[in-house]
Amino acid sequence: MTSGFSLDLGPLKEPLGFIRVLEWVFTIFAFATTGGYSGTTHFTVKCAGGKDTEVQPVFGYPFRLGAHPYTMPLCNGSKPNDTFLQGDFSSSAEFFVCVGVFGFLYCTATLILYLGYQHVYRQTPRGPIIDLVVTAAFAFLWLVSSSAWGKGLTDVKWATNPNHLVEQCPDVCHPGEFPSMGRLNASVIFGFLNLILWAGNCWFIYKETPFHKDPNPPASTEEGTASGP
Repeated sequence: MTSGFSLDLGPLKEPLGFIRVLEWVFTIFAFATTGGYSGTTHFTVKCAGGKDTEVQPVFGYPFRLGAHPYTMPLCNGSKPNDTFLQGDFSSSAEFFVCVGVFGFLYCTATLILYLGYQHVYRQTPRGPIIDLVVTAAFAFLWLVSSSAWGKGLTDVKWATNPNHLVEQCPDVCHPGEFPSMGRLNASVIFGFLNLILWAGNCWFIYKETPFHKDPNPPASTEEGTASGP
């Protein structure tokens, strides 16, 4: 049996290949909506007898909020202070993105294997077994990383909430527009969708392994007739 590349789009019509394509797409959405994010929160400093000054602290991935200082104007005429948002939520965000990137790479590699080397994949039971173990591991990683990032995102929202920031304002401050986080909310949703896809795909990969297939299929009717009296 040849081991060279032989393009066959047939696996895309089967759950094994079709779900892998969905995993590939949703994995991209998961890490792309988190990595590269940048947002701005707003509040206004109001000084008696002076003009209002809008303050716009900026934050973004990987959500080390103290990495970007912003200027806090003071009503007493003193030199403005450099102030920082509080909190470091980079561990959960980077873990989530890391799982997404490695999941994307694994999906790419297995799609090449399914479509170009399907004969090699099915030649020995080792390929489906390894695929099953890795897919199950990714399903678990999606569960852990999505849960961790969901909690981290909740903390990011609290730390950048204008209502929370004005409580620490040395002068009279009024909260402004809440930062837009629809993209980050979508990332958590994509994370749990990936959990469903990867966990569900384990069943279809399991069907390719010798654990599901009968190693001793029953004899055919013709064979039974031929061996009869």
